[in-house]
Amino acid sequence: MAIQTDNKRAIIVTGASRGIGAATARLLGAQGYPVVVNFMTQEAAAAAVVRNVVSSGGKAVAVHADVSQESEILRLFETSDRELGPLGGLVNNAAITGGFARVRDLSPKTIEDVFALNVTGAMLCAREAVRRMTTEGGGAGGSIVNISSIAARTGAAGEWVHYAASKGAINSFTVGLAREVAKQGIRVNAVAPGLIETDLHADNGAPDRLSRLRSTIPMNRPGTAEEVAEAVAWLLSPAASYVTGSILEAGGGR
Repeated sequence: MAIQTDNKRAIIVTGASRGIGAATARLLGAQGYPVVVNFMTQEAAAAAVVRNVVSSGGKAVAVHADVSQESEILRLFETSDRELGPLGGLVNNAAITGGFARVRDLSPKTIEDVFALNVTGAMLCAREAVRRMTTEGGGAGGSIVNISSIAARTGAAGEWVHYAASKGAINSFTVGLAREVAKQGIRVNAVAPGLIETDLHADNGAPDRLSRLRSTIPMNRPGTAEEVAEAVAWLLSPAASYVTGSILEAGGGR
């Protein structure tokens, strides 16, 4: 049974049809938050997440939107306003890696695509969330959690430096925005996952990547999407009311 709390406002989770996004949407729904399940291509998977939330007594809606496009971001937020009411939070989760490649082999298109979604899209989503939540504009405050990556610190040499660079940008954006809106009732933090059991590795053509890199994890195991979701939910919650501008690593000590 979901926890029903009348004062909990809607939370948008981008890229929420599977992996960390889906686990986060399910957990937030179970905690009583109305959830917008954003998806780009996985409509059936997004619908399944919505059903899971609804079956636990929560409220959720799936919204198709390419969050690398400003017009679709605007539609996403307008749909959230209309369907679920006042916004209380945003989880910037949607991202792509751009595939495995050394820097010497990167094309401008790959770099542009990665940054358009991972950085520009996240910043524009945050812009729309701030416009709605800022107390300076009559909002009730809120919380933004950006999904970063430990790759921002390690650099991901030989695999996806381009992806790591985009997440480094997210870390800088997190700290800067947090300081910018701290007096407006909005907290901004990031969760930086390490090696997590999701489809990301197989999707990039390396289904054995987790087993191959297991020995590099001090805890000697990859994490789960549900473990990352717990960190996100904590940062969104009143329990983290004095936490802003932080990058919380969830990487088993890696």
